[in-house]
Amino acid sequence: MSGIKTKNSALKTALAFHYQVMIGLDKCFTLEDGQSVWFEKDGDVSLISPDTLESIQTEVKDYSAALTDHHENLWKTLKNWLAPEFNHDQYGFLVLHTTQAFGETTRLKNWNSLNTKKRLQVLKDIFAERTENQLNADKPSDIIKLQIAVMAADEVVLKNVLGKVTLYTQADNTQELEIKILSKPVGIPKSNLKSYLHGLIGFVYAQATQHSWSLKHQEFSAKCEELTALLCKKEFTFPIFSGYEASEPEVELHQDRPFVQKITEIEHHDMVSDAVGNWIELQNSLLQQLDEYPLYRDKTNIYQNQLVKKYKLAYSSAQLEATDPIKSSKLLYNRTIGELPLNMGSDIPPLEYKNGLIHDAMDDEERDLKWRVEP
Repeated sequence: MSGIKTKNSALKTALAFHYQVMIGLDKCFTLEDGQSVWFEKDGDVSLISPDTLESIQTEVKDYSAALTDHHENLWKTLKNWLAPEFNHDQYGFLVLHTTQAFGETTRLKNWNSLNTKKRLQVLKDIFAERTENQLNADKPSDIIKLQIAVMAADEVVLKNVLGKVTLYTQADNTQELEIKILSKPVGIPKSNLKSYLHGLIGFVYAQATQHSWSLKHQEFSAKCEELTALLCKKEFTFPIFSGYEASEPEVELHQDRPFVQKITEIEHHDMVSDAVGNWIELQNSLLQQLDEYPLYRDKTNIYQNQLVKKYKLAYSSAQLEATDPIKSSKLLYNRTIGELPLNMGSDIPPLEYKNGLIHDAMDDEERDLKWRVEP
C-alpha cells in the first residue's frame, strides 16, 4: 500500500480546484448584506452584489510560470469573457487572479493603470508579433487560436470587457491563504484555529448542490459565529473527568509508584484501585488537553499547591489527635479524598481531578508527603 500514489494529473486538478475554493472562502469575509459568493456560475468565483458595479467575476490560476505577453492564462480568460454566453454587463470588475508574477519584459506590467484604449493597443501590439505563417498554419498552436479568437471579437464588446479587467498577480498560494484566513477570527486559541478553518472549508463544500453552489452573507456570518462560539474559550473550564476505574493490570503496573506504596503502608488496600484510576485520569487529561488549553497545566500547578497546603494543615491536626497510627492514617485519607474540591474562581473542579492531584503530589518525593500519621 505504501507504494501507491495518486495520479499526478488528478492530484493537480484537485489541488487547483481546492485553491479556487480557498479564494472563494477568502472573499466570503468581505461580503456585505445582500451579497453572495458563487462557484462555477460564470467562471471560477463570482461575488454577486445588488449593485452591479460591485459585482466581481474572478478567474483563478495557480501557476508558477511567469505571466508573459503570450501566456494562455490571459488570452484564454479574455476569450471566455468575450463568449456570447457570458454576460459581462452583470459585473463591474473582471479579475484574473493568479499566483504568477509578471514576466520581465511583458507589456502587461502596467495594465491596471492603463485606460481601455491603451489596453486594447497593448493586445494589438502583442498580436502583431504573429507572422502570417503562424496565423495561417494548418494546425496553429493553442495560444495562437486563443489570440485569433480574442482579436477577432467585435471591438465595441472587446473594449467593454477590457475596461473591466484587472490583473491581480503574485496572489497568495493555498498555504498563504490559510494563514490569512486564520488571522481573521478573534478570541479563538491558536490550537483551535485549524478546527475553525476546517469547519469553514467543510461548510463551503457542503453548500454545493446539483444546480448551484453559493454562499450568502447571512449564512456565512452565522457559520462563523457558530464556530467561534464552539471554539472560543471565554473562560477556563476543566476537562471532563468520568471517574476512570483502573484495571488490575494497571494497578499492578503502578504498584511500585510512591503514591501507591504510601497507601499500602497504611494498609488501605481497598483504596488503591480508585487512587490509581484518579491518578491515570489526571495524567491523561494533562496529555490530551495541554495543547488545546495552554492555561490548564499552569492552573493545575497552582491548584495542586493549594491542595498541598491544605493537606499539610490537615496532617498536622491528625498528628495532634492520633492514637492509633493506622486508624488515624486511614481517617486522614478518607477525609482528604472524600472532601469536596476547593473552588477555582467560579469553577468547582471535578472530584477525580482533585484526588488525582493529591495522589500526584504524594508521588512527588521532593514534597515529602505521606498518609501515615506519626504522633
